[in-house]
Amino acid sequence: MAIRKKKAVKAVKALGGKTVRKPAEEASLPVPKAPAARKARAKGNGVVSRGRAGGTALVIVESPTKAKTIGKYLGSGYDVKATIGHVRDLPTRELGVDVERGFEPKYVTIKGKTKTLADLKKAAKGASAIYLATDPDREGEAIAWHVADQLKSAVPTHRILFHEITKDAIQEALRQPGRIDDRKVDAQQARRILDRLVGYKASPILWHSIKTGLSAGRVQTVALRLIVEREREIRAFTPQEYWTIEALCAKDGQTFEAALHKVAGHKPQLQTEADAQTVVDAVRPRPFIVSKVERRNRKKNPAAPFTTSTLQQEAAKKLGFSSRRTMRAAQDLYEGKDVGEDGPVGLITYMRTDSPEVSAAAIGAVRDFIGKSYAKPYLPESPNQYRPKKAARVQGAHEAIRPTDVSRRPEQVQSYLESDQYRLYQLIWQRFVASQMTPAVYDMTIVDFDLGEYLFRATGSVLVFDGYHVLYKEGREKEEGKTMDDLPPIPPLAVGDQVEVREITPSQHFTEPPPRFSEASLVKELERLGIGRPSTYSAIISTLSAREYVRVEQRRFFPTNLGETVEKIMVSKFPEIFNVEFTSGMENELDRIEDGELAWQRVLQDFYGPFNKALAAVDMKALVADAHGLKAEDLARERCPKCGSPIELRTGRFGPYLACLKYKDTCDYVKSLKKDKVPDRPSDEKCHLCASAMVIKTGRFGEFLACTTYPNCKGTRSISMGLKCPKCAEGDLTERRTKRGKSFWGCLRYPACDFSTWNRPVPETCPACGWLGMEKKISKAEGESRSCLKCGHRIVVAEPEEVALA
Repeated sequence: MAIRKKKAVKAVKALGGKTVRKPAEEASLPVPKAPAARKARAKGNGVVSRGRAGGTALVIVESPTKAKTIGKYLGSGYDVKATIGHVRDLPTRELGVDVERGFEPKYVTIKGKTKTLADLKKAAKGASAIYLATDPDREGEAIAWHVADQLKSAVPTHRILFHEITKDAIQEALRQPGRIDDRKVDAQQARRILDRLVGYKASPILWHSIKTGLSAGRVQTVALRLIVEREREIRAFTPQEYWTIEALCAKDGQTFEAALHKVAGHKPQLQTEADAQTVVDAVRPRPFIVSKVERRNRKKNPAAPFTTSTLQQEAAKKLGFSSRRTMRAAQDLYEGKDVGEDGPVGLITYMRTDSPEVSAAAIGAVRDFIGKSYAKPYLPESPNQYRPKKAARVQGAHEAIRPTDVSRRPEQVQSYLESDQYRLYQLIWQRFVASQMTPAVYDMTIVDFDLGEYLFRATGSVLVFDGYHVLYKEGREKEEGKTMDDLPPIPPLAVGDQVEVREITPSQHFTEPPPRFSEASLVKELERLGIGRPSTYSAIISTLSAREYVRVEQRRFFPTNLGETVEKIMVSKFPEIFNVEFTSGMENELDRIEDGELAWQRVLQDFYGPFNKALAAVDMKALVADAHGLKAEDLARERCPKCGSPIELRTGRFGPYLACLKYKDTCDYVKSLKKDKVPDRPSDEKCHLCASAMVIKTGRFGEFLACTTYPNCKGTRSISMGLKCPKCAEGDLTERRTKRGKSFWGCLRYPACDFSTWNRPVPETCPACGWLGMEKKISKAEGESRSCLKCGHRIVVAEPEEVALA
């Protein structure tokens, strides 16, 4: 089915090279009406190309890797090109949204994508048909829309969807082409405009009150709020003392523990050591005779195949991966890896999904695999069924994340994959196969010892059939509590048996505050509260770390002082915007736009009215004073120590400061509002001018080495980054600044060595040549990448759409 344009309405109009997208209810897709399609068959693949004869069909995807994999399946009848992420977006140096004209967005070509678009237009001119094969989600739909708008091709233009990059899936998609989903594009556009309005309008408040360069995000600020509020709970928590009592018992040489379970029929309340000792003294002379034995057969069912959220959680628990690291490896596995004789192959299904459901064909394949690879008891009589959670937003016809071919075992492809890719593929493969196996079965035993007023209980379990555990066990964190696997076995006991009591021990404990969020628990909480979507969690968490709003210690999130200040300002001034209920409700409204239940302009209007009023009500001077602990009456009384004039609050490039009222006229007095001056730190370095010891100082541009004899000696120099120069291999790299204050990095041996780069070197090892030192590059056009300082080898860390979300 070709994409067609309604005669009565124009979908797009050009304004000085900028594109303005009209609402879906006013326009159809931005592609001119195509001539009658003719059928032409591509060589050797059995797929019909719906277009004019005499040319190849153009297939457009996002990434070169995906293009390479798909190109292998389609053969010579198709030309597969990559956009390398988004090609059009809102401008970077202006709002780009006409609020007065129905929130019309102005789209411009992303820097660096002009050549990409030119190549696509050139390829489209000779194409018999165009297939837009971008990812099957909102971002992919938006990319397809922008590409179609820019090509404006007269040949039939189709939208094709597939959820795994396999030959069958690609050919089936080509046999059933469709149209761009305007409602999905509207939902993406509404989200993009919402994020732009919040970021563009709210971030300047942070610049004026703290410092330039900070950002406030519609979703990231709420995620930050969760972390900060948890930290406040921990600080406010008062530990309460309590005691437990355990008896070390033995029967036929096997020891086990029985704990005090009830006192006079109620839960024990032992607040002090004296309380505990009273119980110990009372029960010590009494015999421990079994009063009750209860045996239960417990089954533990396998977990569902992965969704995006559960994959990120499990990879964090079992592999120690961050959300970004998980999604990067998953993207590689989805787009395809060269696995020897089979060539480039998509190893897993699409990794952005909220559904745990699996196709009937995939279930049949995995059941057949289990039947051939394991004994009969490991295969259930009928397939295990998994349904989405009631609150889950299931993305169209997406399946759970699973291997595209279950017979392709992890060890068979290990030599073709990087370490992260292999470990993640193994995790996905094991979880999927285990999901269709039988439960693990435990014999659980509960033994009571009734000592009159006191009841002691021993609980144990024994695994009698491992079931799916033969292949897979879920990861767990400390706060998730014990499982049946953690319970030790209890010797065979019957009512009336007396056991030997070797020791009765009272133990002191203190109640603990709620734990800080780990990567896994934060993702779980974001999903539970409906904040963002699983596909955006990686960008949300990465942004909080990149902005230095949080730091990670022992795999737990701690808010920084900067993060707490940002949260305090944003939440205090926009309590109705940066809260869980509003953010969750907004995600639901975006879903309703995609379902056609709401108009995207209406959603934006309902949001912008209250938001704009809150912006107008902000008193910047009062806000700055509050953020820095200043009182208006104290400021009014303060006088300039140089000329006696009043002091006023000002905002500069590096944040707010106090200055004399006559500053820059007749007085030069200024005072920084930074509360804590970083103390000097000793170093082993010697001054290159006078050979005196040097200390590490902190200035407005960061740390540097300075001579201890200052001002007699003014020797200073940059601090080594601990990375060797790739040019001379002798000097270390260091950060420098141009006369205008712009950072660059160069060799400490300058001018003997003139190596320099504008991109920050990071201590990462090149997988190609082994050199320690890669430069970090971030751009909207190409995403985030690393390039080896020595050999130039490049690896992608984050896709352009991830960078845009951040």
